[in-house]
Amino acid sequence: MKIPQDGKNLGDGTGALEKALDVLDAIGNAPDGLSQARLAEAVPLPRTTLYRIVASLVARGMVRRDPVRKVYRLGFRFLELVRNAYLEPDLVASASFELRSLRDLSGETSYLAVLDGDQVLSLERCDGAHVTRSAAALGRSKPVYCTGQGKAILSSLDEKHRESILKGLTMTPLTPQTLTDRRQLQAELRATKARGYAIDDEEIVTGIRCVAAPIIDSNGLVRGALSVAGPAYRLTRQRLDLLGPEVAGAARRVGSQLAVHEPVRAEETIRPVTHDWAFVGKFPRWSGPRQGLFWADTLAPAVHFFDGERDRILTSASSPIIALELHEDGVIVAQAEGWSLVGVDGKAGALHAWHGAAPECLCLGPDGVLWGACHDADAYRIGPVDAEGGEASDVWRISEPISALAWHHDGTSLYALAPQSGTIFLMSPGSKVVRRFAQMAKGSGHLAGLVLDSRGGVWTTLKDGWSVAQFSASGNLERLMGVPVPSPVDIEFGGKDLSMLYLTSDRHALSRETLNSAPLSGHLLQMKVDETGAPRTASTLVDSASAR
Repeated sequence: MKIPQDGKNLGDGTGALEKALDVLDAIGNAPDGLSQARLAEAVPLPRTTLYRIVASLVARGMVRRDPVRKVYRLGFRFLELVRNAYLEPDLVASASFELRSLRDLSGETSYLAVLDGDQVLSLERCDGAHVTRSAAALGRSKPVYCTGQGKAILSSLDEKHRESILKGLTMTPLTPQTLTDRRQLQAELRATKARGYAIDDEEIVTGIRCVAAPIIDSNGLVRGALSVAGPAYRLTRQRLDLLGPEVAGAARRVGSQLAVHEPVRAEETIRPVTHDWAFVGKFPRWSGPRQGLFWADTLAPAVHFFDGERDRILTSASSPIIALELHEDGVIVAQAEGWSLVGVDGKAGALHAWHGAAPECLCLGPDGVLWGACHDADAYRIGPVDAEGGEASDVWRISEPISALAWHHDGTSLYALAPQSGTIFLMSPGSKVVRRFAQMAKGSGHLAGLVLDSRGGVWTTLKDGWSVAQFSASGNLERLMGVPVPSPVDIEFGGKDLSMLYLTSDRHALSRETLNSAPLSGHLLQMKVDETGAPRTASTLVDSASAR
């Protein structure tokens, strides 16, 4: 690009930019929008110039025209740009209630701010009830060293990050109260860390005091700060110390809601490990001793084994497979009419008929005992499955269909999946109580597979939801990972260090259009994750009556 030598063209460009900014300022400062006539009054430009600027801004999404009220307002492109640069939607949404609560509690203006380099940036505020109040503009940056929000954030950063910020600071006095000595600031940050909240005692604006607390998420990351600010004659130092614990409590509650990570684009890391697809792939079970994955195609019934390099069919079945679990000599394959043992050589043993109702699903307890869920007339009973009698004993009862069970590796809890209501239930030995552990909205998809990681986190797939969900051990949704198939139906940890996630998926009944968009449907899929699974126990088909 040739740079103009006389500066004329450059000046013309700057002038046009200034005019466009004047238009944006005028529209942005009118909450109800501006009509063409009022815009022309607010920005005294030649009409053709004004309309040309407005047309360009509308085309870029920076301005929009309300066709009903016939006024111009700022466009949503502004929100998109700001969100991309600064905002975390879950942070703003989680903080909204607490901001209103702090405003109502104190009568003063409450703020949400985030760290922006060596500044803090105000993202949201709730105006106080008084005519005279703090009214710092949203989007305005303030020095990190002399604001309550900045000191709250600095106090909770790791030492390396904090020192990198402080090292480059020029601590200019903005009021007689501003701290300009680094040692004094470090002492103030230590005091802030100890008490849980920071105080701005007229350090950035004379006559304004503020109390703030850091927002820390479930991973220990500092995500921002909440604060309350107002005139010093109302917010005395004594009152700040009374409000401090309230602000700190609000910040903790916001942080506790920030367990959900940015959605992981699993499509970028997931890969198929089978050449051929299954109609309905289910029941992936990783065998540590054999360093391979057993799984089943339940509709074109067959048992597969993937050894890490190739997938092969061990045996075919005569009817749909309803469950598959590890056995020390191979796998237990359950069908509606009974169960049989399939060895690693593919040879199937005799079929043992169920003496009562066939279980809807099976899982192994830490002691190798089979557990199942069987349907009664009015409920699903959950308990150990007697290998001779077939039916699950009645340890717990749940009133809706149960499609999957999974024990915690230490035997302290059993989880049950109820896709009808989107609920994961939790049960503990020694208690008849069935507790709701977590629930997903029906619009997210139908809960399908179920597996636990080594930390007690619960993972499930969302059939028709194109996703895998990870819950913490306390039942909070931590991650929702997109996958390239619409119906992932089961899930398992595997690999040498159990840090590989395997997914089976459904291809049956998908439309041609869906299959064109999701060609990996029906394949066994693999992806590396940052969690590890718990080793599975193999059943010995011992009589489980003693476990009742």
